[in-house]
Amino acid sequence: MTGLVIVGAGGFARETAQAVRDADGFELLGHLDDNADLHGTDVDGVPVLGGCDLVHDLPEARVVVCVGNPRDYASRARLVRGLGLPDDRYATVVHPTAVVSATSEIGPGSVLLAHCVLTAAVRVGAHVAVMPHAVLTHDDVVEEYATITSGVRLGGGVRLERGAYVGSGALVREGTTVGAWSQIGMGSAVLGDVPPGEVWVGSPARRLRAADAPALDELRKQTVGGPLT
Repeated sequence: MTGLVIVGAGGFARETAQAVRDADGFELLGHLDDNADLHGTDVDGVPVLGGCDLVHDLPEARVVVCVGNPRDYASRARLVRGLGLPDDRYATVVHPTAVVSATSEIGPGSVLLAHCVLTAAVRVGAHVAVMPHAVLTHDDVVEEYATITSGVRLGGGVRLERGAYVGSGALVREGTTVGAWSQIGMGSAVLGDVPPGEVWVGSPARRLRAADAPALDELRKQTVGGPLT
C-alpha cells in the first residue's frame, strides 16, 4: 500500500486523515507541520513527523496539502508553491461516501470529504478542498486551490475561479462565476457574477469589501505573471 503524508495538522488536515483511514487506499504515515511544538506528538492518533520540508526526505510517499482557513485561504497555494513537488507526488483523497460520477474529473492534491456529490461532467482542479455535504452539479468547473465548505450547493455550469472560497451553506446560482481569490460568506445566495478579489455576503449576496491581503497578493501574482503552480 502506498504511503501518504498530510501537510498540516489543523482541522482540515485532521478531517482528511479520517477520510484516508475510511477509504483504505493509502497507508497514512502521519502529518507534517512547521509548528515545532507538535513534532513528536499525535493528533487524533496520527503522528506529527516533523516540518513540511520532510516531504523531500520521503520520496516514495504521496502528499496532500491540507491547510487554510477563512482568514487565510491562500495558504494552501503558497505552501504548494514552496514545496515545489511534481504533480505525480500528490494524492487525491475521496471519502468512500462521496458520490463522483464517471464523467467528472478531480485533479491531484484535491480532497473530497464525506457525502459530497459531483453529479455530471464536473471538473475539479488541483489542490481543491471540498467539505462534507457539498453538491456540485452538471458542468461545474472548480479551478485549483478553491475551497468549498460544508453544505455548499453549486447550480449547473458554475465556475469557481482559482482560489475562490465559498462559505458554509452558501448557494451559487447556475451559470454564475465567482472570481479568483474571492470569498463568499456563509449562508449567502450568489445570484450573479462575483469579480476577483472581493468578499460578498448576504441573500442576495452583495459586495462587502476587498478580500484580505493574502488573497489579494495571490491575485496580483496571478494577474502579473499568469497562473502559478
